[in-house]
Formats: sequence, structure tokens, C-alpha cells
Amino acid sequence: MTDSVVCGLIGTGIGPSLTPPMHEAEGTRQGLAYSYQVIDLDEHGLTVADLPRLVRGARDLGFRGLNITHPGKQAVIECLDELTPDAARLGAVNTVLFDEGRSIGHNTDWTGFGRNFDRGLPGARIERVVQLGAGGAGAAVAYAMLTRETRNLVLVDHDRRRAERLAESLAAPFPATRLEVADLAELAVTLADADGLVHATPMGMAEHPGSAVPTALLRPDLWVAEVVYRPLDTELLRAARAVGARTLGGGGMAVYQAVDAFRIFTGIEPDADRMYAHLTELVRREELEVVR
Repeated sequence: MTDSVVCGLIGTGIGPSLTPPMHEAEGTRQGLAYSYQVIDLDEHGLTVADLPRLVRGARDLGFRGLNITHPGKQAVIECLDELTPDAARLGAVNTVLFDEGRSIGHNTDWTGFGRNFDRGLPGARIERVVQLGAGGAGAAVAYAMLTRETRNLVLVDHDRRRAERLAESLAAPFPATRLEVADLAELAVTLADADGLVHATPMGMAEHPGSAVPTALLRPDLWVAEVVYRPLDTELLRAARAVGARTLGGGGMAVYQAVDAFRIFTGIEPDADRMYAHLTELVRREELEVVR
């Protein structure tokens, strides 16, 4: 590959995304002329119906690849020539590689969560896991837990039908796993004999403060993994630590999905620790600005 790389991010409301600075800083450290462009659909008056034109245009302009976020992870599939097996099973793409005229869809959300889990909760018992949230992020983290041989995964979502659809989609690729669906009202009973809790809803983000899990349901032997990373330390994580539980922040998922996308785009293995330190610095800087 060349030393000049142009990539981009397509989605809505992505102006504040930290993905561009993470990619560009690591590209510079790797000796690349690395440009990462933001294509916000809202700002340009576009919708997911414009994805075919945008994907073709990026390929024709010499982009090496694209990251895709809400609301295009499913819709972009129809624009691509090929999917990796994992992206096909998930039915979602967040990374597109242009290679010899072909567009290839990958999913690094699930690998990002998986690598973060392995790094941050080594040795954690995962026989029975409860996952709160069955949306886009939920599909990726559920897939990651099942690839790690979770034997019983319970999906809980305010929209029960969404949780049921996710369970149905995962049943075929993971026939040995017992997939269950429970209502929010059943969370106390569901968590009572769980090894761990994966939180995959927007609750806890700066725009959605609070915790989706009552503190009374947390306990020392229940590990808690978070998807939210802005802020890095959510109310749920603080409450879990306070009762002595092992916790995993969402920052690692954000970093490792970017690490995997960077490798796909460039063929170079980035420095994950350096990218994690950079993300932490960027988020802390944001939090300081809010305080001021």
C-alpha cells in the first residue's frame, strides 16, 4: 500500500466523533499521510438512501475505506460487493474496505468489545450473562460474548420484540447457547444467578445521565461491562465498584474497534495502548471543558 491514506466516517450527528483524531494521530505515528474525513448525513441534507452514491464516490475518489455508524450499518450492506462471514452473520457493517475495485464489509464493533473484554476482565466467569440492550451495539456485544462460549445469554430490552429478534438471529450460528429474553421488570430475578452484566444502552452517556441498573441489584460477584465511553466512568461503573464488583469501561471497545479498522485500512498493526491513551486524553479534555 502507499504511504498516503484517505478514509472517512459516514453517519448522523458525528461531528464530535473521536474516531478521526484517533486514526489520524496513529497514522502520523506510523509515518503515514493519513486523512480521515467526516461525512455527516444531517449536515449535508442526506439520508441512508444516499449511501450507494456516497460509497461509490468514496471508492472512485481513492478512499481506502469507510467507517459506518448510525443509521447506516444495515443499509450499507446493499452497497457492497462482499461481506466477511462475521459481518454477514451480524447483518451489520461498520467498516468498509476498498480493495482492487471491490468494496468489502467488515464489523469491528464485536471484535472491539471482545478484545476489550479479554483485556479488562481476564478469567471472568461467563456461563450465564445478562445483557441490557439489544440495539445495534447490543447485537455486536452479544455476538462477542457468544464467540467466547457464553452458555446462557439473557437479552433484556425495553422493546421486547427487538430482543426477541436478536435472539432469533443468533440462534442459528450459536446452536449450543441457550438464548433467553426477559422484560425490564424481571431484571432483579434475571440478575440473581448471573455471572455478569453487559450494559449496551445509551443510559449513562453525557446526554442520558443516570444508570439503567438499580444499585441494589449489583453485588461483588457480578462483573459489569459497559459500552458507554463518554464519560469513561459512568454511574453504573461507579456503583458496581462501590459494592466490590469487577468492572470494564467502554473506552476499550471504542479503541479496539478503531484499532481493527486501522489495520484493515492500512495493513499495519497500530499501537493499541497508544491509541487508548489518546482516547482517554480526548475524553478527559472534553469533560474538563464541560466543567469549565
